[in-house]
Amino acid sequence: MNKTSSLIRNFAITSLFAAIIFMMAFTPIGFIPLGPMNATIIHVPVIIGALLLGPKTGALLGSLFGLTSLMRANLYPNVLSFAFSPLIPLPGTDEGSVWALAICFVPRILVGIVPCYVDKFLRRFSDKAPWRFTSAFIAGVAGSMTNTLLVMYMIFAIFRDSYATALNESATAAGGLILTVIAVHGIPEAIIAGIFTSAVCRAVHAFLEKK
Repeated sequence: MNKTSSLIRNFAITSLFAAIIFMMAFTPIGFIPLGPMNATIIHVPVIIGALLLGPKTGALLGSLFGLTSLMRANLYPNVLSFAFSPLIPLPGTDEGSVWALAICFVPRILVGIVPCYVDKFLRRFSDKAPWRFTSAFIAGVAGSMTNTLLVMYMIFAIFRDSYATALNESATAAGGLILTVIAVHGIPEAIIAGIFTSAVCRAVHAFLEKK
């Protein structure tokens, strides 16, 4: 495949994943409301796109994921939307915080970068089919946990008091609430991401090997 054909192919695949991200963001497919938080699988196309096209494309797709979070926080606000949009006032105040943009974008960009390097490291041991798909599974889990751990840590570090207030809890309880979210939402999301990532990568490799 020449350089022009490769660029066209990569642009087409990137556009497809971008469309999937926006479709999932604004339909019930991508966000699953669970109490005050939303469980999400939007990171899955970000991770798969990153593994197929590299960390630069992964970072771009992650940025689009962050943009959808910002848009949803304003279009469909809930009690914790202040953590994802500077336009939503913090509980008990009349102003939002610009730090919400960091929570929206930094973890999501890294979702498109971390899995690439996890997969690259693991495939140093073997590039044969069974290990290749195990590597993709682990990379999917790593990408998902990057999102969950960074988002929840940044909420705790930046908005601990506001987070507790929004949930009618004391500030000292915030750490326990964060750990509960990680266990209840983050771990299942990571397993789902790993399964989907491995399955799609297996299908893509099977297709390419037939060509």
